[in-house]
Amino acid sequence: MNERVLRELFQNCSDVVFRPIIVHGEIKMLLVYVDGLVDTKVLDQVVLKPMMFEGMPDGLENVASVAQIVQEQLIALAQIKTVHKVSEVVGGVLKSNLAILTDGDGAALLADLKGFEKRSVEEPVAEISLRGPRDGFTETLRVNTTLVRRRIRSPKLKMESLTVGNLSQTDVVIAYIEGIVQTSVLDEVRKRVQRIQMDSVLESGYIEEFIEDQPFSPFPTVQHTERPDVVCASILEGKVAIFVDNTPFVLIVPFTFWSGLQAAEDYYERSVYTTFVRFLRLILLNVALFFPSLFVAATTFHPQLIPTSLLISIAAAREGVPFPAVIEALLMEFMFEGLREAGIRLPRAVGSAVSIVGALVIGQAAVQAGIISAPIVIVVATTGIASFAIPRYNLGIAYRMLRFPLLLMAGTMGLYGIAFATLIIFIHLVNLRSFGIPYLTPVAPQIPGNLKDVFWRAPRWSMTHRPALISGGYKKRVPEGQKPSPNSGKNDR
Repeated sequence: MNERVLRELFQNCSDVVFRPIIVHGEIKMLLVYVDGLVDTKVLDQVVLKPMMFEGMPDGLENVASVAQIVQEQLIALAQIKTVHKVSEVVGGVLKSNLAILTDGDGAALLADLKGFEKRSVEEPVAEISLRGPRDGFTETLRVNTTLVRRRIRSPKLKMESLTVGNLSQTDVVIAYIEGIVQTSVLDEVRKRVQRIQMDSVLESGYIEEFIEDQPFSPFPTVQHTERPDVVCASILEGKVAIFVDNTPFVLIVPFTFWSGLQAAEDYYERSVYTTFVRFLRLILLNVALFFPSLFVAATTFHPQLIPTSLLISIAAAREGVPFPAVIEALLMEFMFEGLREAGIRLPRAVGSAVSIVGALVIGQAAVQAGIISAPIVIVVATTGIASFAIPRYNLGIAYRMLRFPLLLMAGTMGLYGIAFATLIIFIHLVNLRSFGIPYLTPVAPQIPGNLKDVFWRAPRWSMTHRPALISGGYKKRVPEGQKPSPNSGKNDR
């Protein structure tokens, strides 16, 4: 292997170390690694100390090639591979490997000595649940894949490795379960990831923008999560997970509308509790989208729909307000979104306090100044609280965005404008696809056998089959006849 070429490629790279091993006054081996990416303790104990302080191992003095090192097991390292190209050596060194070169040999060894600093496994911050596993993904790829492998201990769990990014050389892993995943979906995932051409991939969001079906749709077609249990549950249904190095967020495809309304905790509590929460969640979902628009339409165009006493109270509260209801709503929605964004960007210690105090102060001051009315403050606050009930953050953003055009339609055409905008949204959702899977499945197209996990969550023993359009083979996941019965113990005797 040509040492001069390697030194030219790593010129001005002060963190790349070239360490020669001298035997009997001449250089027999050259170690190349990046300082900070390798485990220096293992390097000192396993490689350098035996050679430099304890005397050369038997046979190492007469080493003529790296193949002899592997054949005679002269270095006690588990993961070693032989490479023959300079580009492979460079790539291996930059991926936390130790390169071992011998004088006059055209091959080199790459030894896995990863030892960089990494964050420990902690509880997910964005997806909190009262019941369920507390571990979350980290920025280390192999730690993330290990968290999934611990839960699914089957050789059918496949993990295919890819490299994306001409400069970053980011490792990407496609995970699925052989026999359950749909072949057409898996092939489409491979094709979309492999065709990505860019300089660097610093987060899974880079990959998401290249593989999503409708980049200009407000509704997400790719799910992201930092919970290992969510990834395992998804691939057990036939979906595909995409791991990206240096980020704790894993992508899951295909993604349907109903998956965005399901929380991880739904599958750890009893079905009765989960069903109640899901109905409540659906109601709050509609409140978050339609409540401000319905209020504006009713007060502006259709006051006959409001009870007389309530209408008198609203009219009295709006007396002296200089703006129409639609302008009031838009101003308050804009301020609410600004406070929410400011609360996210500020340090955690003061973010929540600023959001709450800011909303109270601005709302109260605006009402007392006569700029807006008290009812619109109540409507916008209720809408904001309802939007927090959506489990998936990216789906919640879609509803926050759609509130503004719905408000404009309600302010110009009343209920007819709301109906027209709602029809456009439904038409878009029906035509939307995620890797070839209809976005509203199993409702549209309707699959009666899969409706047990949409509006409500049936008991686990009754959900015997996987989603029909998502999974490929092995449709049955729970054998029938396992319904709990108080007489089952007597029959077993």
